[in-house]
This record gives sequence, structure tokens and C-alpha cells, in this order.
Amino acid sequence: MAAGPAITTLVTEDAATFRDALPDGGVLMGLDLGTKTIGVAICDAGWSFATAGKTIPKGKFARDKAALEAICKDRSVAGIVIGLPLNMDGTAGPRVQASRSFARNLAVLELPVLLWDERWSTASAERDLIAQDFSRAKRAVRIDSHAAAIILQAAIDRLAGGIL
Repeated sequence: MAAGPAITTLVTEDAATFRDALPDGGVLMGLDLGTKTIGVAICDAGWSFATAGKTIPKGKFARDKAALEAICKDRSVAGIVIGLPLNMDGTAGPRVQASRSFARNLAVLELPVLLWDERWSTASAERDLIAQDFSRAKRAVRIDSHAAAIILQAAIDRLAGGIL
């Protein structure tokens, strides 16, 4: 049995390369990959603002992919930004490798993927939710999608600003 054609989807940590893969802009989806959940955020096609979306319980990749693919189709997503959890000194640990692996596996969606430094995103999301007076229980439910929105907003600020 012959193997199908290899899927060659752009996975990069370079914002300029990612932007060049999306010459007409388009809706982007941001992901914050936790150990138990995947926070999802969406931005507008003009890359002005990111909005927190769903939090998907993390399971087997096939199920995660199906849930993300449904969001991509429903929102006409043109590209994906995935948080890259670098250590504070900029080095890569095991969670970075897991994020890179997840990004490579998402190649089946045939959308460009940008891996974006997410240091401080969860802490920032926590501060924002506390400032909005969310209870601990409500913060626990929303933290990953809010962190995804912070990651995506930082990326689109860079992409739309043109300074790469």
C-alpha cells in the first residue's frame, strides 16, 4: 500500500515568515497548550483584537485535532499561533518539545503555524481575571482560553505592526 503525499505545512517561530504565508491576513486561532486543557482564542481577520474562546479538555490527539479542526472550519481560520512555553532564561524544556510536536502534528490541518513565546501569559491572564473579580473556580475554567488570547494578541500586535 503506497503512502499518501507528505503534508508540508509551515511551522515556524519567525513572525515574518508566518506573515508572508498569510499575504491576505485572515482569522487566526491562538492556542495555549496545558497538560489537561487547550485554551483557544480567535482574532479578527484584520488582526486587531484577540478574544478568548473555548477551553477544550485535552485527550488523545485525534480528538483534540477534531475539535480544533471544527473551530477552524467554523471560523474560517487562516493560521494558528501556539504558545511556546520557554523557560525564563529562554531555554527549551520538555513542555517546549511537547508544543513543537503538537504543532508538527497539526500539519494535517494544512494551516501555517507560528510558535510564539508565551512567557508570563498565564500569570498575566490570572492578574486580568482577578482584576475582573472572577472567583477561583471561574478563573480555573477560563485561565487557559484567556492565556491563549494574550498569546494571540501579542502575536497579532507584532504581525500587524509590520516591525518584525
